[in-house]
Amino acid sequence: MTTMTETSARFREFKMPDVGEGLTEAEILKWFVQPGDTVTDGQVVCEVETAKAAVELPIPFDGVVHELRFPEGTTVDVGQVIIAIDVAPDSGDAPAPAPAAAAPVQEPVEAAGSGDGDAPKGRTPVLVGYGVAESSTKRRPRKGASAAPEAAAVAAAVQAELNGHAAPAAAAPAPSVPAQAGAQDGGRPLAKPPVRKLAKDLGIDLATVVPTGKDGIITREDVHAAAAPAVAPGAAPVPPAPAPVTAEAPAAAVPASARETRIPVKGVRKAIAQAMVGSAFTAPHVTEFVTVDVTRTMKLVAELKEDKDMAGVRVNPLLIIAKALLVAIKRNPEVNAAWDEANQEIVQKHYVNLGIAAATPRGLIVPNIKDAHDKTLPQLAAALGELVTTARDGKTSPAAMAGGTVTITNVGVFGVDTGTPILNPGESAILAVGAIKLQPWVHKGKVKPRQVTTLALSFDHRLVDGELGSKVLADVAAILEQPKRLITWA
Repeated sequence: MTTMTETSARFREFKMPDVGEGLTEAEILKWFVQPGDTVTDGQVVCEVETAKAAVELPIPFDGVVHELRFPEGTTVDVGQVIIAIDVAPDSGDAPAPAPAAAAPVQEPVEAAGSGDGDAPKGRTPVLVGYGVAESSTKRRPRKGASAAPEAAAVAAAVQAELNGHAAPAAAAPAPSVPAQAGAQDGGRPLAKPPVRKLAKDLGIDLATVVPTGKDGIITREDVHAAAAPAVAPGAAPVPPAPAPVTAEAPAAAVPASARETRIPVKGVRKAIAQAMVGSAFTAPHVTEFVTVDVTRTMKLVAELKEDKDMAGVRVNPLLIIAKALLVAIKRNPEVNAAWDEANQEIVQKHYVNLGIAAATPRGLIVPNIKDAHDKTLPQLAAALGELVTTARDGKTSPAAMAGGTVTITNVGVFGVDTGTPILNPGESAILAVGAIKLQPWVHKGKVKPRQVTTLALSFDHRLVDGELGSKVLADVAAILEQPKRLITWA
């Protein structure tokens, strides 16, 4: 799907791209540019949240921002134009660039304040195939700005806040001109989008931060350093930036006496709901359980933590459980399959992309480790660590969540003994791991305290019979009871 169209020889439109994973919409979380800004090929112009992750969207050509079609916080369908770029700004006067950009800006401001939902919907995912270039955004003075009414200056101030730029020092049009001149003379502070967001969250003006990064780029450490001395007296610089936010707060505030709160279903939560309903009512689920003594596995984990070959990677019970499931799949390869309804075929997978269910602030996601079956234990440990860290940081890409074959969900971290997990769409099995607890257990004819857990395996009964599912679960349990089987069976 093409993400850009050429409206004329001068103006090009950039559409919300289709990442190829069945996503139909996305939400614009933050604009990093505004009308009049100069952009370069590969520069990030906005951050968006798809149904799977928050991603940054780069522009694929050079030019000057002519118009932003949608405000932050709105949702658009894949294929809708979200930004127009003047690719030949030196060709003469553009046809009323300022009013064209101001119209969509003022509408979102009213919608944000009133909550009437009249604002156009908008959202954006990642653009595959373009690298992210360092920010080089500069403000270009708008022609005809002196004739703009006072309301335009107010709208510009709000737009600046929405886009993460420093708000003008005063509401009058006159101060905005020196502000632009200063930005051009000194240059807009160079910082990557996550660093800009951090600065905004901490109330730090990037223009006051001393950069230490390469080529004068401001780093996260620079922002934290600037924030440290500003914490104590922080009352003075903070109010100007949050001013528009506090004005909007009453509209979103929930009275203390409210008995209900309605939350729009969108983003990751919407995707989870659709996927779970589709899975639960498409694949006939069967769940089997087994309780197993994992004392020897816990001893192995303790020993591996001291092994120099495992230095620098995180070793925990999930690592051994993941390896046990991979060995069980190798012994019972038929379980690693998918149901193709359209062609009425069972697709046998000769690779294992091992999904790990992860709870994040944005909701449940299931990234997977590609070709996990080929990885050694240290490699698997490193992949697990990277997967978890990326998920917690909210940086998991849609590609990392595509193509999974089987999944592990560790409900034990919440103190839960077991559950009946729902299959990730397109997969044949999911293993739930319960909490590992010290319990009385008959060991060598005597009741002793042992480390015990409960495993639950849900599988698609269209392609996995009870015998096959039972063998897989029994193999995982047997390996966790006697970890040496990782060697003898592998």
